[in-house]
Amino acid sequence: MSPLPLWPLGWVPPAGVAAACTTREGGVSLAPYDALNLGDHVGDDPERVAQNRARLAATLGVRPVFLQQVHGTAVLHLTADTPDGLTADASWTATPALACTILVADCLPVLLADRQGRAVGAAHAGWRGLAQGVLPATVEAMCAGAGLAPDDVCAWLGPCIGPTAFEVGAEVRAAFVEKNSAWAAHFQPLAQAEKYRADLPALAAAQLRQLGVRTIAGNAGEPEWCTVSQPSVWFSFRRSRGATGRFAAGIWRSL
Repeated sequence: MSPLPLWPLGWVPPAGVAAACTTREGGVSLAPYDALNLGDHVGDDPERVAQNRARLAATLGVRPVFLQQVHGTAVLHLTADTPDGLTADASWTATPALACTILVADCLPVLLADRQGRAVGAAHAGWRGLAQGVLPATVEAMCAGAGLAPDDVCAWLGPCIGPTAFEVGAEVRAAFVEKNSAWAAHFQPLAQAEKYRADLPALAAAQLRQLGVRTIAGNAGEPEWCTVSQPSVWFSFRRSRGATGRFAAGIWRSL
């Protein structure tokens, strides 16, 4: 079995930590899930999804733990006996060879690591999760569980719907601005009344900095990170109007 092609992260994780992000290439799923669909909830053939997940595990050399994501803020502590499919939108672990894994197709995957390699975490950060506080919940759970401070943590932001493609209504903007008026800077008004373009990576970075996370790498809103505008590389729920697969970002302790 050939290793899967992986996205160049543009990030060097701390010593003792490894991370990966898949594209839509290298799997066995058929259209509209072609080819490396890792989501088991999107209507794809379950046997093909299982083959794709097995290929991912073989490429990483560790076990990716998949969640049932619901756009919430629950954070799961992964241990060696944690099964796939538990309901949560984030996870963390100090156990080696377990990959905290997030599935996305426009939402933002956020990977977290302790600078000394003692713990890792991952969060599913679409606008609903960001607005509800999935990043504070993840950083706080990871820090409390592993005895860290927020400035011990570094972050990587993965591919997502980009700031030129993410059109939202006034209610989405209000969900953020009501919490912090400075976050209004990450919403650009459109000609249509009460419509805006939202910058998910910038919103996530602002929240992480507010928490005390000082080092943030990866997606800063550049076109090549936009899931909507790169159809040969990324799955996109919005571009495909729902019928599409999911790619994954994961992080693990390699020691």
